[in-house]
Amino acid sequence: MRLSISKEEILERQRKLYQRLAAENVDCAVLFSVTDIFYLTNFHFRPSERPIALVLDSTQKTHLLVPHLEYDHAKEYANVDYVHYYPEYPGLRHPMEYLKDILLENKFENKIVGLDAAGYSSAKGYRGPKVADLMMTKFESIAGWVEEMRFVKSEAEVELIKESCRWGNLAHRLLQKYSKPGLSEIEITSRASTEATMAMIETLGPDYKPHGRTAYAIFRGQVGKMSAFPHAVTQNLTLNKGDTLVTGAAADVWGYHSELERTMFVQEVSKEQEKYFNHMYEAQEVAFNAIKPGVPCSDVEKQVQAYFEENGITHLVSHHTGHNIGLLGHEAPFLDLGDETIIQPGMVFTVEPGIYVRGLGGFRHSDTVLVTDTGIEMLTFYPRDLESMICQ
Repeated sequence: MRLSISKEEILERQRKLYQRLAAENVDCAVLFSVTDIFYLTNFHFRPSERPIALVLDSTQKTHLLVPHLEYDHAKEYANVDYVHYYPEYPGLRHPMEYLKDILLENKFENKIVGLDAAGYSSAKGYRGPKVADLMMTKFESIAGWVEEMRFVKSEAEVELIKESCRWGNLAHRLLQKYSKPGLSEIEITSRASTEATMAMIETLGPDYKPHGRTAYAIFRGQVGKMSAFPHAVTQNLTLNKGDTLVTGAAADVWGYHSELERTMFVQEVSKEQEKYFNHMYEAQEVAFNAIKPGVPCSDVEKQVQAYFEENGITHLVSHHTGHNIGLLGHEAPFLDLGDETIIQPGMVFTVEPGIYVRGLGGFRHSDTVLVTDTGIEMLTFYPRDLESMICQ
């Protein structure tokens, strides 16, 4: 049972990034992305108004700049050569001045410096200069480079995603068990999520680190007629007999996500609900069969859209068929008409074509799949058939 990524794999990721920097004639780099810093260093943190930056110098030494309150945390967990800190933000001296010190001390001036962003950005009140304002040098955008490294998952990453799927499966089983008329969505999801989480932490023990959310199951407001809104939000709705339900369940394991979603019905299903459920089910089957290594992501969407067009329901479709998943719930590449990324073995996608009928409900299953040498391996394993989706 795997519950973490090894230090050796973390350092290999750093080596791969240095190789690309060299291949693209970029001497060194500065990264601010929370996800990318975790991926490259194993340092998981909560972003705030206080900047945190990963610096990769031209001698292949790594530096992490953190606020003082994160210093001990970073020294304990970050796989980097040096950890630097600044006193506080706002403070008497701006954190970017401390970053400038690191860059000058490590001879970034007159080098080609890769940046994943113009500067640190936060919704929590940060104000400050861009990196380009700190010194005279040439800057090149490396935005998206680390995300591209995350496209194809290692064996260890796949094992963590599989572990996520197992506990999402339990959470969803409990959600379905407790979905009864007269109960509120908050009551049901809270009970199912708590019970699944308790089972998870008791089974996995103290080595389990979510680096995200523990086991959970949700409706997210997609209850009854509100399920026709693909990204509804929790409304504290009460379930009624005959309601269409669109659900979600997952768990985070060392920051890695999976996605399990189902369309369910409270006690009974009308002929109209059954009609759209069957279309959704068949569209997902089309997508499963279309995902193969060597074909572009757009081809999967083309085949799904062809099914919708043949059956006259294109007007009921609101989003693409799926997306990559890993450290983020939604990652590139996307199963979308505009994404020509070639599918490769080791990629992990959600497959979730949806149909949304105003006044009736939404119809969407989502499964997490691993691309293999010949097709896909289903990582989620919850039942998909109509009979299994009726909450009794």
